[in-house]
Amino acid sequence: MPNSPESFSAIVVDRPDGQYQATFRELSAADLPDQGEVLIRVRYSSINYKDALAVTGKGRIARTFPLVPGIDLAGEVVESAAPQFKPGDSVLVTGCEIGEIHWGGYSQFARMSSEWLVPLPAGLDARHAMGVGTAGFTAMLAVMALEHHGVDKQGEVVVTGAAGGVGSMAITLLARAGFEQVIASSGRPEQEPYFRELGATGVMPRSEFADEAKPLESERWSGSVDTVGGNTLAKLVVQTKSQGAVAACGLAGGSDLDMTVFPYILRGVSLLGINSVYLPHSRRLRAWERIARDLPAELIDNMIQVEPFAKVPELSQQVLAGQVRGRIVVDMG
Repeated sequence: MPNSPESFSAIVVDRPDGQYQATFRELSAADLPDQGEVLIRVRYSSINYKDALAVTGKGRIARTFPLVPGIDLAGEVVESAAPQFKPGDSVLVTGCEIGEIHWGGYSQFARMSSEWLVPLPAGLDARHAMGVGTAGFTAMLAVMALEHHGVDKQGEVVVTGAAGGVGSMAITLLARAGFEQVIASSGRPEQEPYFRELGATGVMPRSEFADEAKPLESERWSGSVDTVGGNTLAKLVVQTKSQGAVAACGLAGGSDLDMTVFPYILRGVSLLGINSVYLPHSRRLRAWERIARDLPAELIDNMIQVEPFAKVPELSQQVLAGQVRGRIVVDMG
């Protein structure tokens, strides 16, 4: 492969005349912004909820224009002015504001800062790394936070939004980490066989979190991973056992949190915020090493569907409509 490709495909979002547009364009290396010292041939990306919002324009994800969306990418180094990376190295990038402020993964070539790059861990190829992507990385951070807090692995832990990317990964990672009672909460009861295949020991409808949260409710959960937010998060907190913890990493159900401080000061419950975008590089490396150790390729294969780059706009609509199970990996061609 030549060091500087003559042309390649990318999705570019822009707003000419104030109208938001996402279009496929043919670019050259000269079109890539000077945002780093490493040129990467992107082999795979993925579709996260943020990406679907960015491609459809239904959320204020893109904060600079024009912009290539895509908060995940994996591929090989083509050119590097950074001494720690050389051509041929397999790398991945998640978060770091790519696809939001910096040009991201929906481009067959990308220029990245060496500070954002994670060497592909042994045991993961580019396709499986994007099967994990930001969703699995976030889920891993949540599991590690619950472990660090000392959550009882014999008690019940619940994962909300279980059919989504983060939820699916969290179920598997919790089970692989030795949590004995992993409950999947979802509005899609027909997916129960899938949840149990991932490692869930029980399934509950999301409607059980629909009622307004009381100041305190009966203690049930030793811990939880919440991807929903809003009233669901409030219900989780007030149902958490003494000294338990909730790892919160999503707001698909709302960003408000209407509750009292009683669970925190009477039960010692902890609310653990999970942010996978801004993270010290050392913690990124530890999380990815743990992912490579705990997630065999066959488990990742059970959670992913691989689709061509050309279908990203169509699939983004499906993601927002809640019609996708698990993770979509994008083959960049």
